[in-house]
Amino acid sequence: ESGRAVLGQTLRFLREKAGKTLGQLADETGYDKSYLSRLESGERLSKVTVMEDLDGYYGCGDLLVCHWKVARIDAFKDKYKEFMRLEATARIMHRYAPNVPGLLQTEEFAREVLSGPQTTGQDAEAVEEQVAARLGRQLLLSKEPAPSVRFIIDELAFRRPSASAETWEGQLLRIEAVAQRPNVVVQVLPFSVGVHHLMGKGSLTLLWQKDGSAVAYTESGTDGLLMDDPEDVMRHRLSYDRLRDLALSPSDSLTFIRDVLEEHRS
Repeated sequence: ESGRAVLGQTLRFLREKAGKTLGQLADETGYDKSYLSRLESGERLSKVTVMEDLDGYYGCGDLLVCHWKVARIDAFKDKYKEFMRLEATARIMHRYAPNVPGLLQTEEFAREVLSGPQTTGQDAEAVEEQVAARLGRQLLLSKEPAPSVRFIIDELAFRRPSASAETWEGQLLRIEAVAQRPNVVVQVLPFSVGVHHLMGKGSLTLLWQKDGSAVAYTESGTDGLLMDDPEDVMRHRLSYDRLRDLALSPSDSLTFIRDVLEEHRS
């Protein structure tokens, strides 16, 4: 069965074992009854904080959080699942992105990016699932052992702000904070480098596992391609290395991000 179905069954089992109705659970946890019902039926995917709250309520350790980590994959299309599985276990990750990477997005910014211009009620629910799943992926940045992660972000990402000034400031602060983590490096690729070989080709991610195996993943629009052939991986690694040499140093990149933040505030 799907991870979301198993999570829903587990939620129902724990509630019934505790002798609670959905109404009682709603009253005692503060969550809406219909929302809890849809979680149990597998129709919705919550934020991880909801599972943390319910784990505490039922006193079941991190059981629900563990099930949620599997269930969140259901919020993504099948073609991304293998990449996400490898991403979750990678010890080294190198990523180039022309826009703010999903792993660095705040909840508010992610919601704005994922929402369409005419979002219906049904669409809004799908957006919330995507937001929850995207935020869930960010847990890998702080897991143990912590992976070594490097982001190269095009300057374009910092020149296209959110429609909300508050959201954009929060997003810049988020990138600044993550850039200072000991296991994370953030480099800005400035406009001054001119045309480069990945321009217009979307994002590139390189993943290395504990056993030394590696994959390359490219994504453009709705198309994603996962490659594990050593020749393909090597070619994309050399491409990434050339881009890294063009980017600002980590310290200069942090200064750049802070300058953009100050420009925004002023």
